[in-house]
Amino acid sequence: MHRDDVHRDQAQHDERGEAVAQGLARVRARIHEAAAVSGRLPEDVRLVVVTKFFPASDVRILASLGVTEVAENRHQEAQAKAEECADLGLAWHFVGGLQSNKAAAVARYSAAVHSLDRAKLVGPLDRGAGERGEPLDVLCQVSLDPPGADHRSGVEPDRLAALAERVAQADALRLRGLMAVAPLDEDPAAAFDRLAALREAFLRDHPGAGWLSAGMSGDLEQAVAVGATHVRVGSAVLGSRP
Repeated sequence: MHRDDVHRDQAQHDERGEAVAQGLARVRARIHEAAAVSGRLPEDVRLVVVTKFFPASDVRILASLGVTEVAENRHQEAQAKAEECADLGLAWHFVGGLQSNKAAAVARYSAAVHSLDRAKLVGPLDRGAGERGEPLDVLCQVSLDPPGADHRSGVEPDRLAALAERVAQADALRLRGLMAVAPLDEDPAAAFDRLAALREAFLRDHPGAGWLSAGMSGDLEQAVAVGATHVRVGSAVLGSRP
């Protein structure tokens, strides 16, 4: 490679690194402030950076800045990045819609799956986790959409207890808690208030499953206010998706 090309590539890498560092600092400050407002400790809110559509080079930048948990929405991209960045020792979270024929494969490289929303996924996830020889952390994704709505993924609240029990009985799965996404056309604070009520009932049956994965780039403050333990942030850290 020509020397000028090397210098140009290094300059672009340095520029990208600075942009990611600034985005990460802003999000960490938002989490710190939201926790303070809610009377919580900022270290009780874990930042999971969603790297969907961003290159593995960005994952390496994040790792160099102290990020230890990253997330993906699609199996093929997640698997490829997890393999390419295996030397970084990151925890990979799967947060997207799961297909039953991909669930076992997802379980083999994921530290946690946030998006379990139907019973038919329990068996494949359990099998994949068993094959890798260590338990898989699992969250049940619950829908916050009105009944009958053309909703985003998530089990209906009245079916949550049965789904959670299936997970709890699986040999290689650890039921960790709940995940939810605020509806697009509603104040996220109102949606997350409903989530908090669902979580209260859920914890009575599963007191050890205290994780709450909620809040993204646009609504992490409202999620922290209701007790989110994990916020899933992509664009606020990494910028607009390529």
